[in-house]
Amino acid sequence: MPKSSVPSLFQHFSGRFGSSSGPLPQPIARVSEYGLYGLLTGCVLMGTAFLTNPIPDPSFPWATLPASFRVLYTQPRIEHWPVTYTVGLWMIVFTLPLVLLHAYQRYGPDSRCAASWWLTGVPVVTMMVFTTYCRFFWPKLNPATWNAPSYTLVCWAYCSSYIPFWSDLAYAVALVGIGMVSLAYRDSPWTTYGLAAWGILAFPLGIPALCDAYRRYTAKKQTTTT
Repeated sequence: MPKSSVPSLFQHFSGRFGSSSGPLPQPIARVSEYGLYGLLTGCVLMGTAFLTNPIPDPSFPWATLPASFRVLYTQPRIEHWPVTYTVGLWMIVFTLPLVLLHAYQRYGPDSRCAASWWLTGVPVVTMMVFTTYCRFFWPKLNPATWNAPSYTLVCWAYCSSYIPFWSDLAYAVALVGIGMVSLAYRDSPWTTYGLAAWGILAFPLGIPALCDAYRRYTAKKQTTTT
């Protein structure tokens, strides 16, 4: 394939999406700026647990600091994890979607990639990766607990029970997300509703898809009024 045809082919695929990579609405853009700070704060809180508890996460007993680095105080635990570790992990869960939004706001409008690749495609891939990890690779703790940080509600149902049905359902939700990206690619009139539905099914990881649906809705409304 000639080199000159590669950009045009990429533009063809991006151009098939009915929504270009325009900036996010200002209220959403402002909120997304706090996502990175929240994620970093969560990492710091998780790291604090290593200074107080010999084994902060029993799933990974090898992840520990020498006793000489730890303080004398030992944190209480919420189920399996120390308090700051739990709070930090949940902060990461809820701020990751904002980080994805901020990444789109910063790099998406200047890229050749359509908005739905960023705002829906990336969360779909992320959900597939996390679902596979939790199902097959995560060292599960016993007993299962309600305090199992998860990136979607359906994933939480699996991680808090270990019932395979919920993991299968998580895969089904991810496949629905792939279908929604396909709708966006074909510029289907149902795209906005489909993205909104998937964003709810995959909440909170689906927040970027909800924002994409809102962005499409407002853009269409402005076009109609003008």
